[in-house]
Amino acid sequence: MREDGGRFPQLEDLSREEIVGLLQDAAKNWLAHDGIWFQAVEQMHGMEDAIRADTEAWRRFTVVEAKRIMRRHGIEPGGGIPALVKALPYRLYAYINVQDVVAQTDTRVVFRMLHCRVQSARKRGNLPDFPCKSVGLVEYGEFAKTIDPRLRTSCIYCPPDGHPDDVWCAWEFTVEESDKETE
Repeated sequence: MREDGGRFPQLEDLSREEIVGLLQDAAKNWLAHDGIWFQAVEQMHGMEDAIRADTEAWRRFTVVEAKRIMRRHGIEPGGGIPALVKALPYRLYAYINVQDVVAQTDTRVVFRMLHCRVQSARKRGNLPDFPCKSVGLVEYGEFAKTIDPRLRTSCIYCPPDGHPDDVWCAWEFTVEESDKETE
């Protein structure tokens, strides 16, 4: 059922496998739209302005995405690293990229993107890595702060930085404790 009470007649009849495929297709379509939008802005205004516009779009979108994930999956605000780790696999691109979490403690975690559709497509087209670090700092930072305002985000590496062949980017999230908690 849709939120407005309308029905998707075929949705109830789909198998789990078909619904997963539908979700993957939706994620691919969303990413394709994002890429086409970016290229249009780049063609009209240049790479610098396209990255600036992309950063602002991600600044807003990632907060909306985090809030919806939290609501859907019962993730309470202020849940620190465990809440962030629970939320990350529900991001839309997680259904089409390969990612993992390593070095998790109560106050720190490292998130890595092992396969990125955007970067892989560029590689297939003999294009240089897309320099997404500046956008990623905003995207991951705002996502984490929406989950818990105490979370801080830092980039370990992300294009245009060099990176290992088997990892596109890696991000460290830490919990910044308040002065009251450290006294």
